[in-house]
Amino acid sequence: MPAKRIIPCLDVKNGDVVKGTNFVNLKYAGNAIELARKYSEVGADELIFLDITATLEKRKTLLELVNEVSKVIRIPFTVGGGISEIQDIDLLLKAGADKISLNSAIVRNPQLITDAASIAGSQAVVAAIDVKKVGKKYKVFINAGKTETEREAIEWCKEVEELGAGEILLTSMDKDGTRSGFDIELLLIIQDVISIPLIASGGAGNTKHFVDLFAETDVDAALAAGIFHYGDVEITLLKNELAKNNIEIRT
Repeated sequence: MPAKRIIPCLDVKNGDVVKGTNFVNLKYAGNAIELARKYSEVGADELIFLDITATLEKRKTLLELVNEVSKVIRIPFTVGGGISEIQDIDLLLKAGADKISLNSAIVRNPQLITDAASIAGSQAVVAAIDVKKVGKKYKVFINAGKTETEREAIEWCKEVEELGAGEILLTSMDKDGTRSGFDIELLLIIQDVISIPLIASGGAGNTKHFVDLFAETDVDAALAAGIFHYGDVEITLLKNELAKNNIEIRT
């Protein structure tokens, strides 16, 4: 079984890293370049950069910032936000991204997944899926979590894999920013219907939440933002605790 990955996420708005709760009430959390450098140095396995308002504001991901971040890190770097065309993907890869995260655009145009995989390889295509429980169903949301779609999470996860995505970044909107623990119930459902790597996002609040996540599910990686940005959880100490609990990690 592959070693588990710990992935900090830089949610970027107007060049600043921000963090909110349930996708709203965004607050400043730091400088993107400084945080990226720190995470690379302290043992993060990967870094995800999401320009969270690019889709809403109909503008492209900040290529210059992506380029600057790529220069200060030595770990795989995934970039998302406002990517709607193959040209966008090509520009981001040239700017230093190792993987591309696709969210709203692939709900509108699923063929983009296949097209992206054809030029970058499936291993470089991450399907980011924002999910919220509506009644008894897990529904997919787009536009930075502001628009509910007709798609249900289980079927959409299966479809993106069939279309060529190499990995799924699954964010529980109900858990986002709450620091109440990962959405184990949702993750158990999704992991059983896909065969590609699954990144869990939303709800991390302390070290135990990561231990519980990896002990209770088969997810491949855990993503968090605020607890890392504000220093509540240190990645080095987190990895030590995971190792103590016999969870295989990258060193």
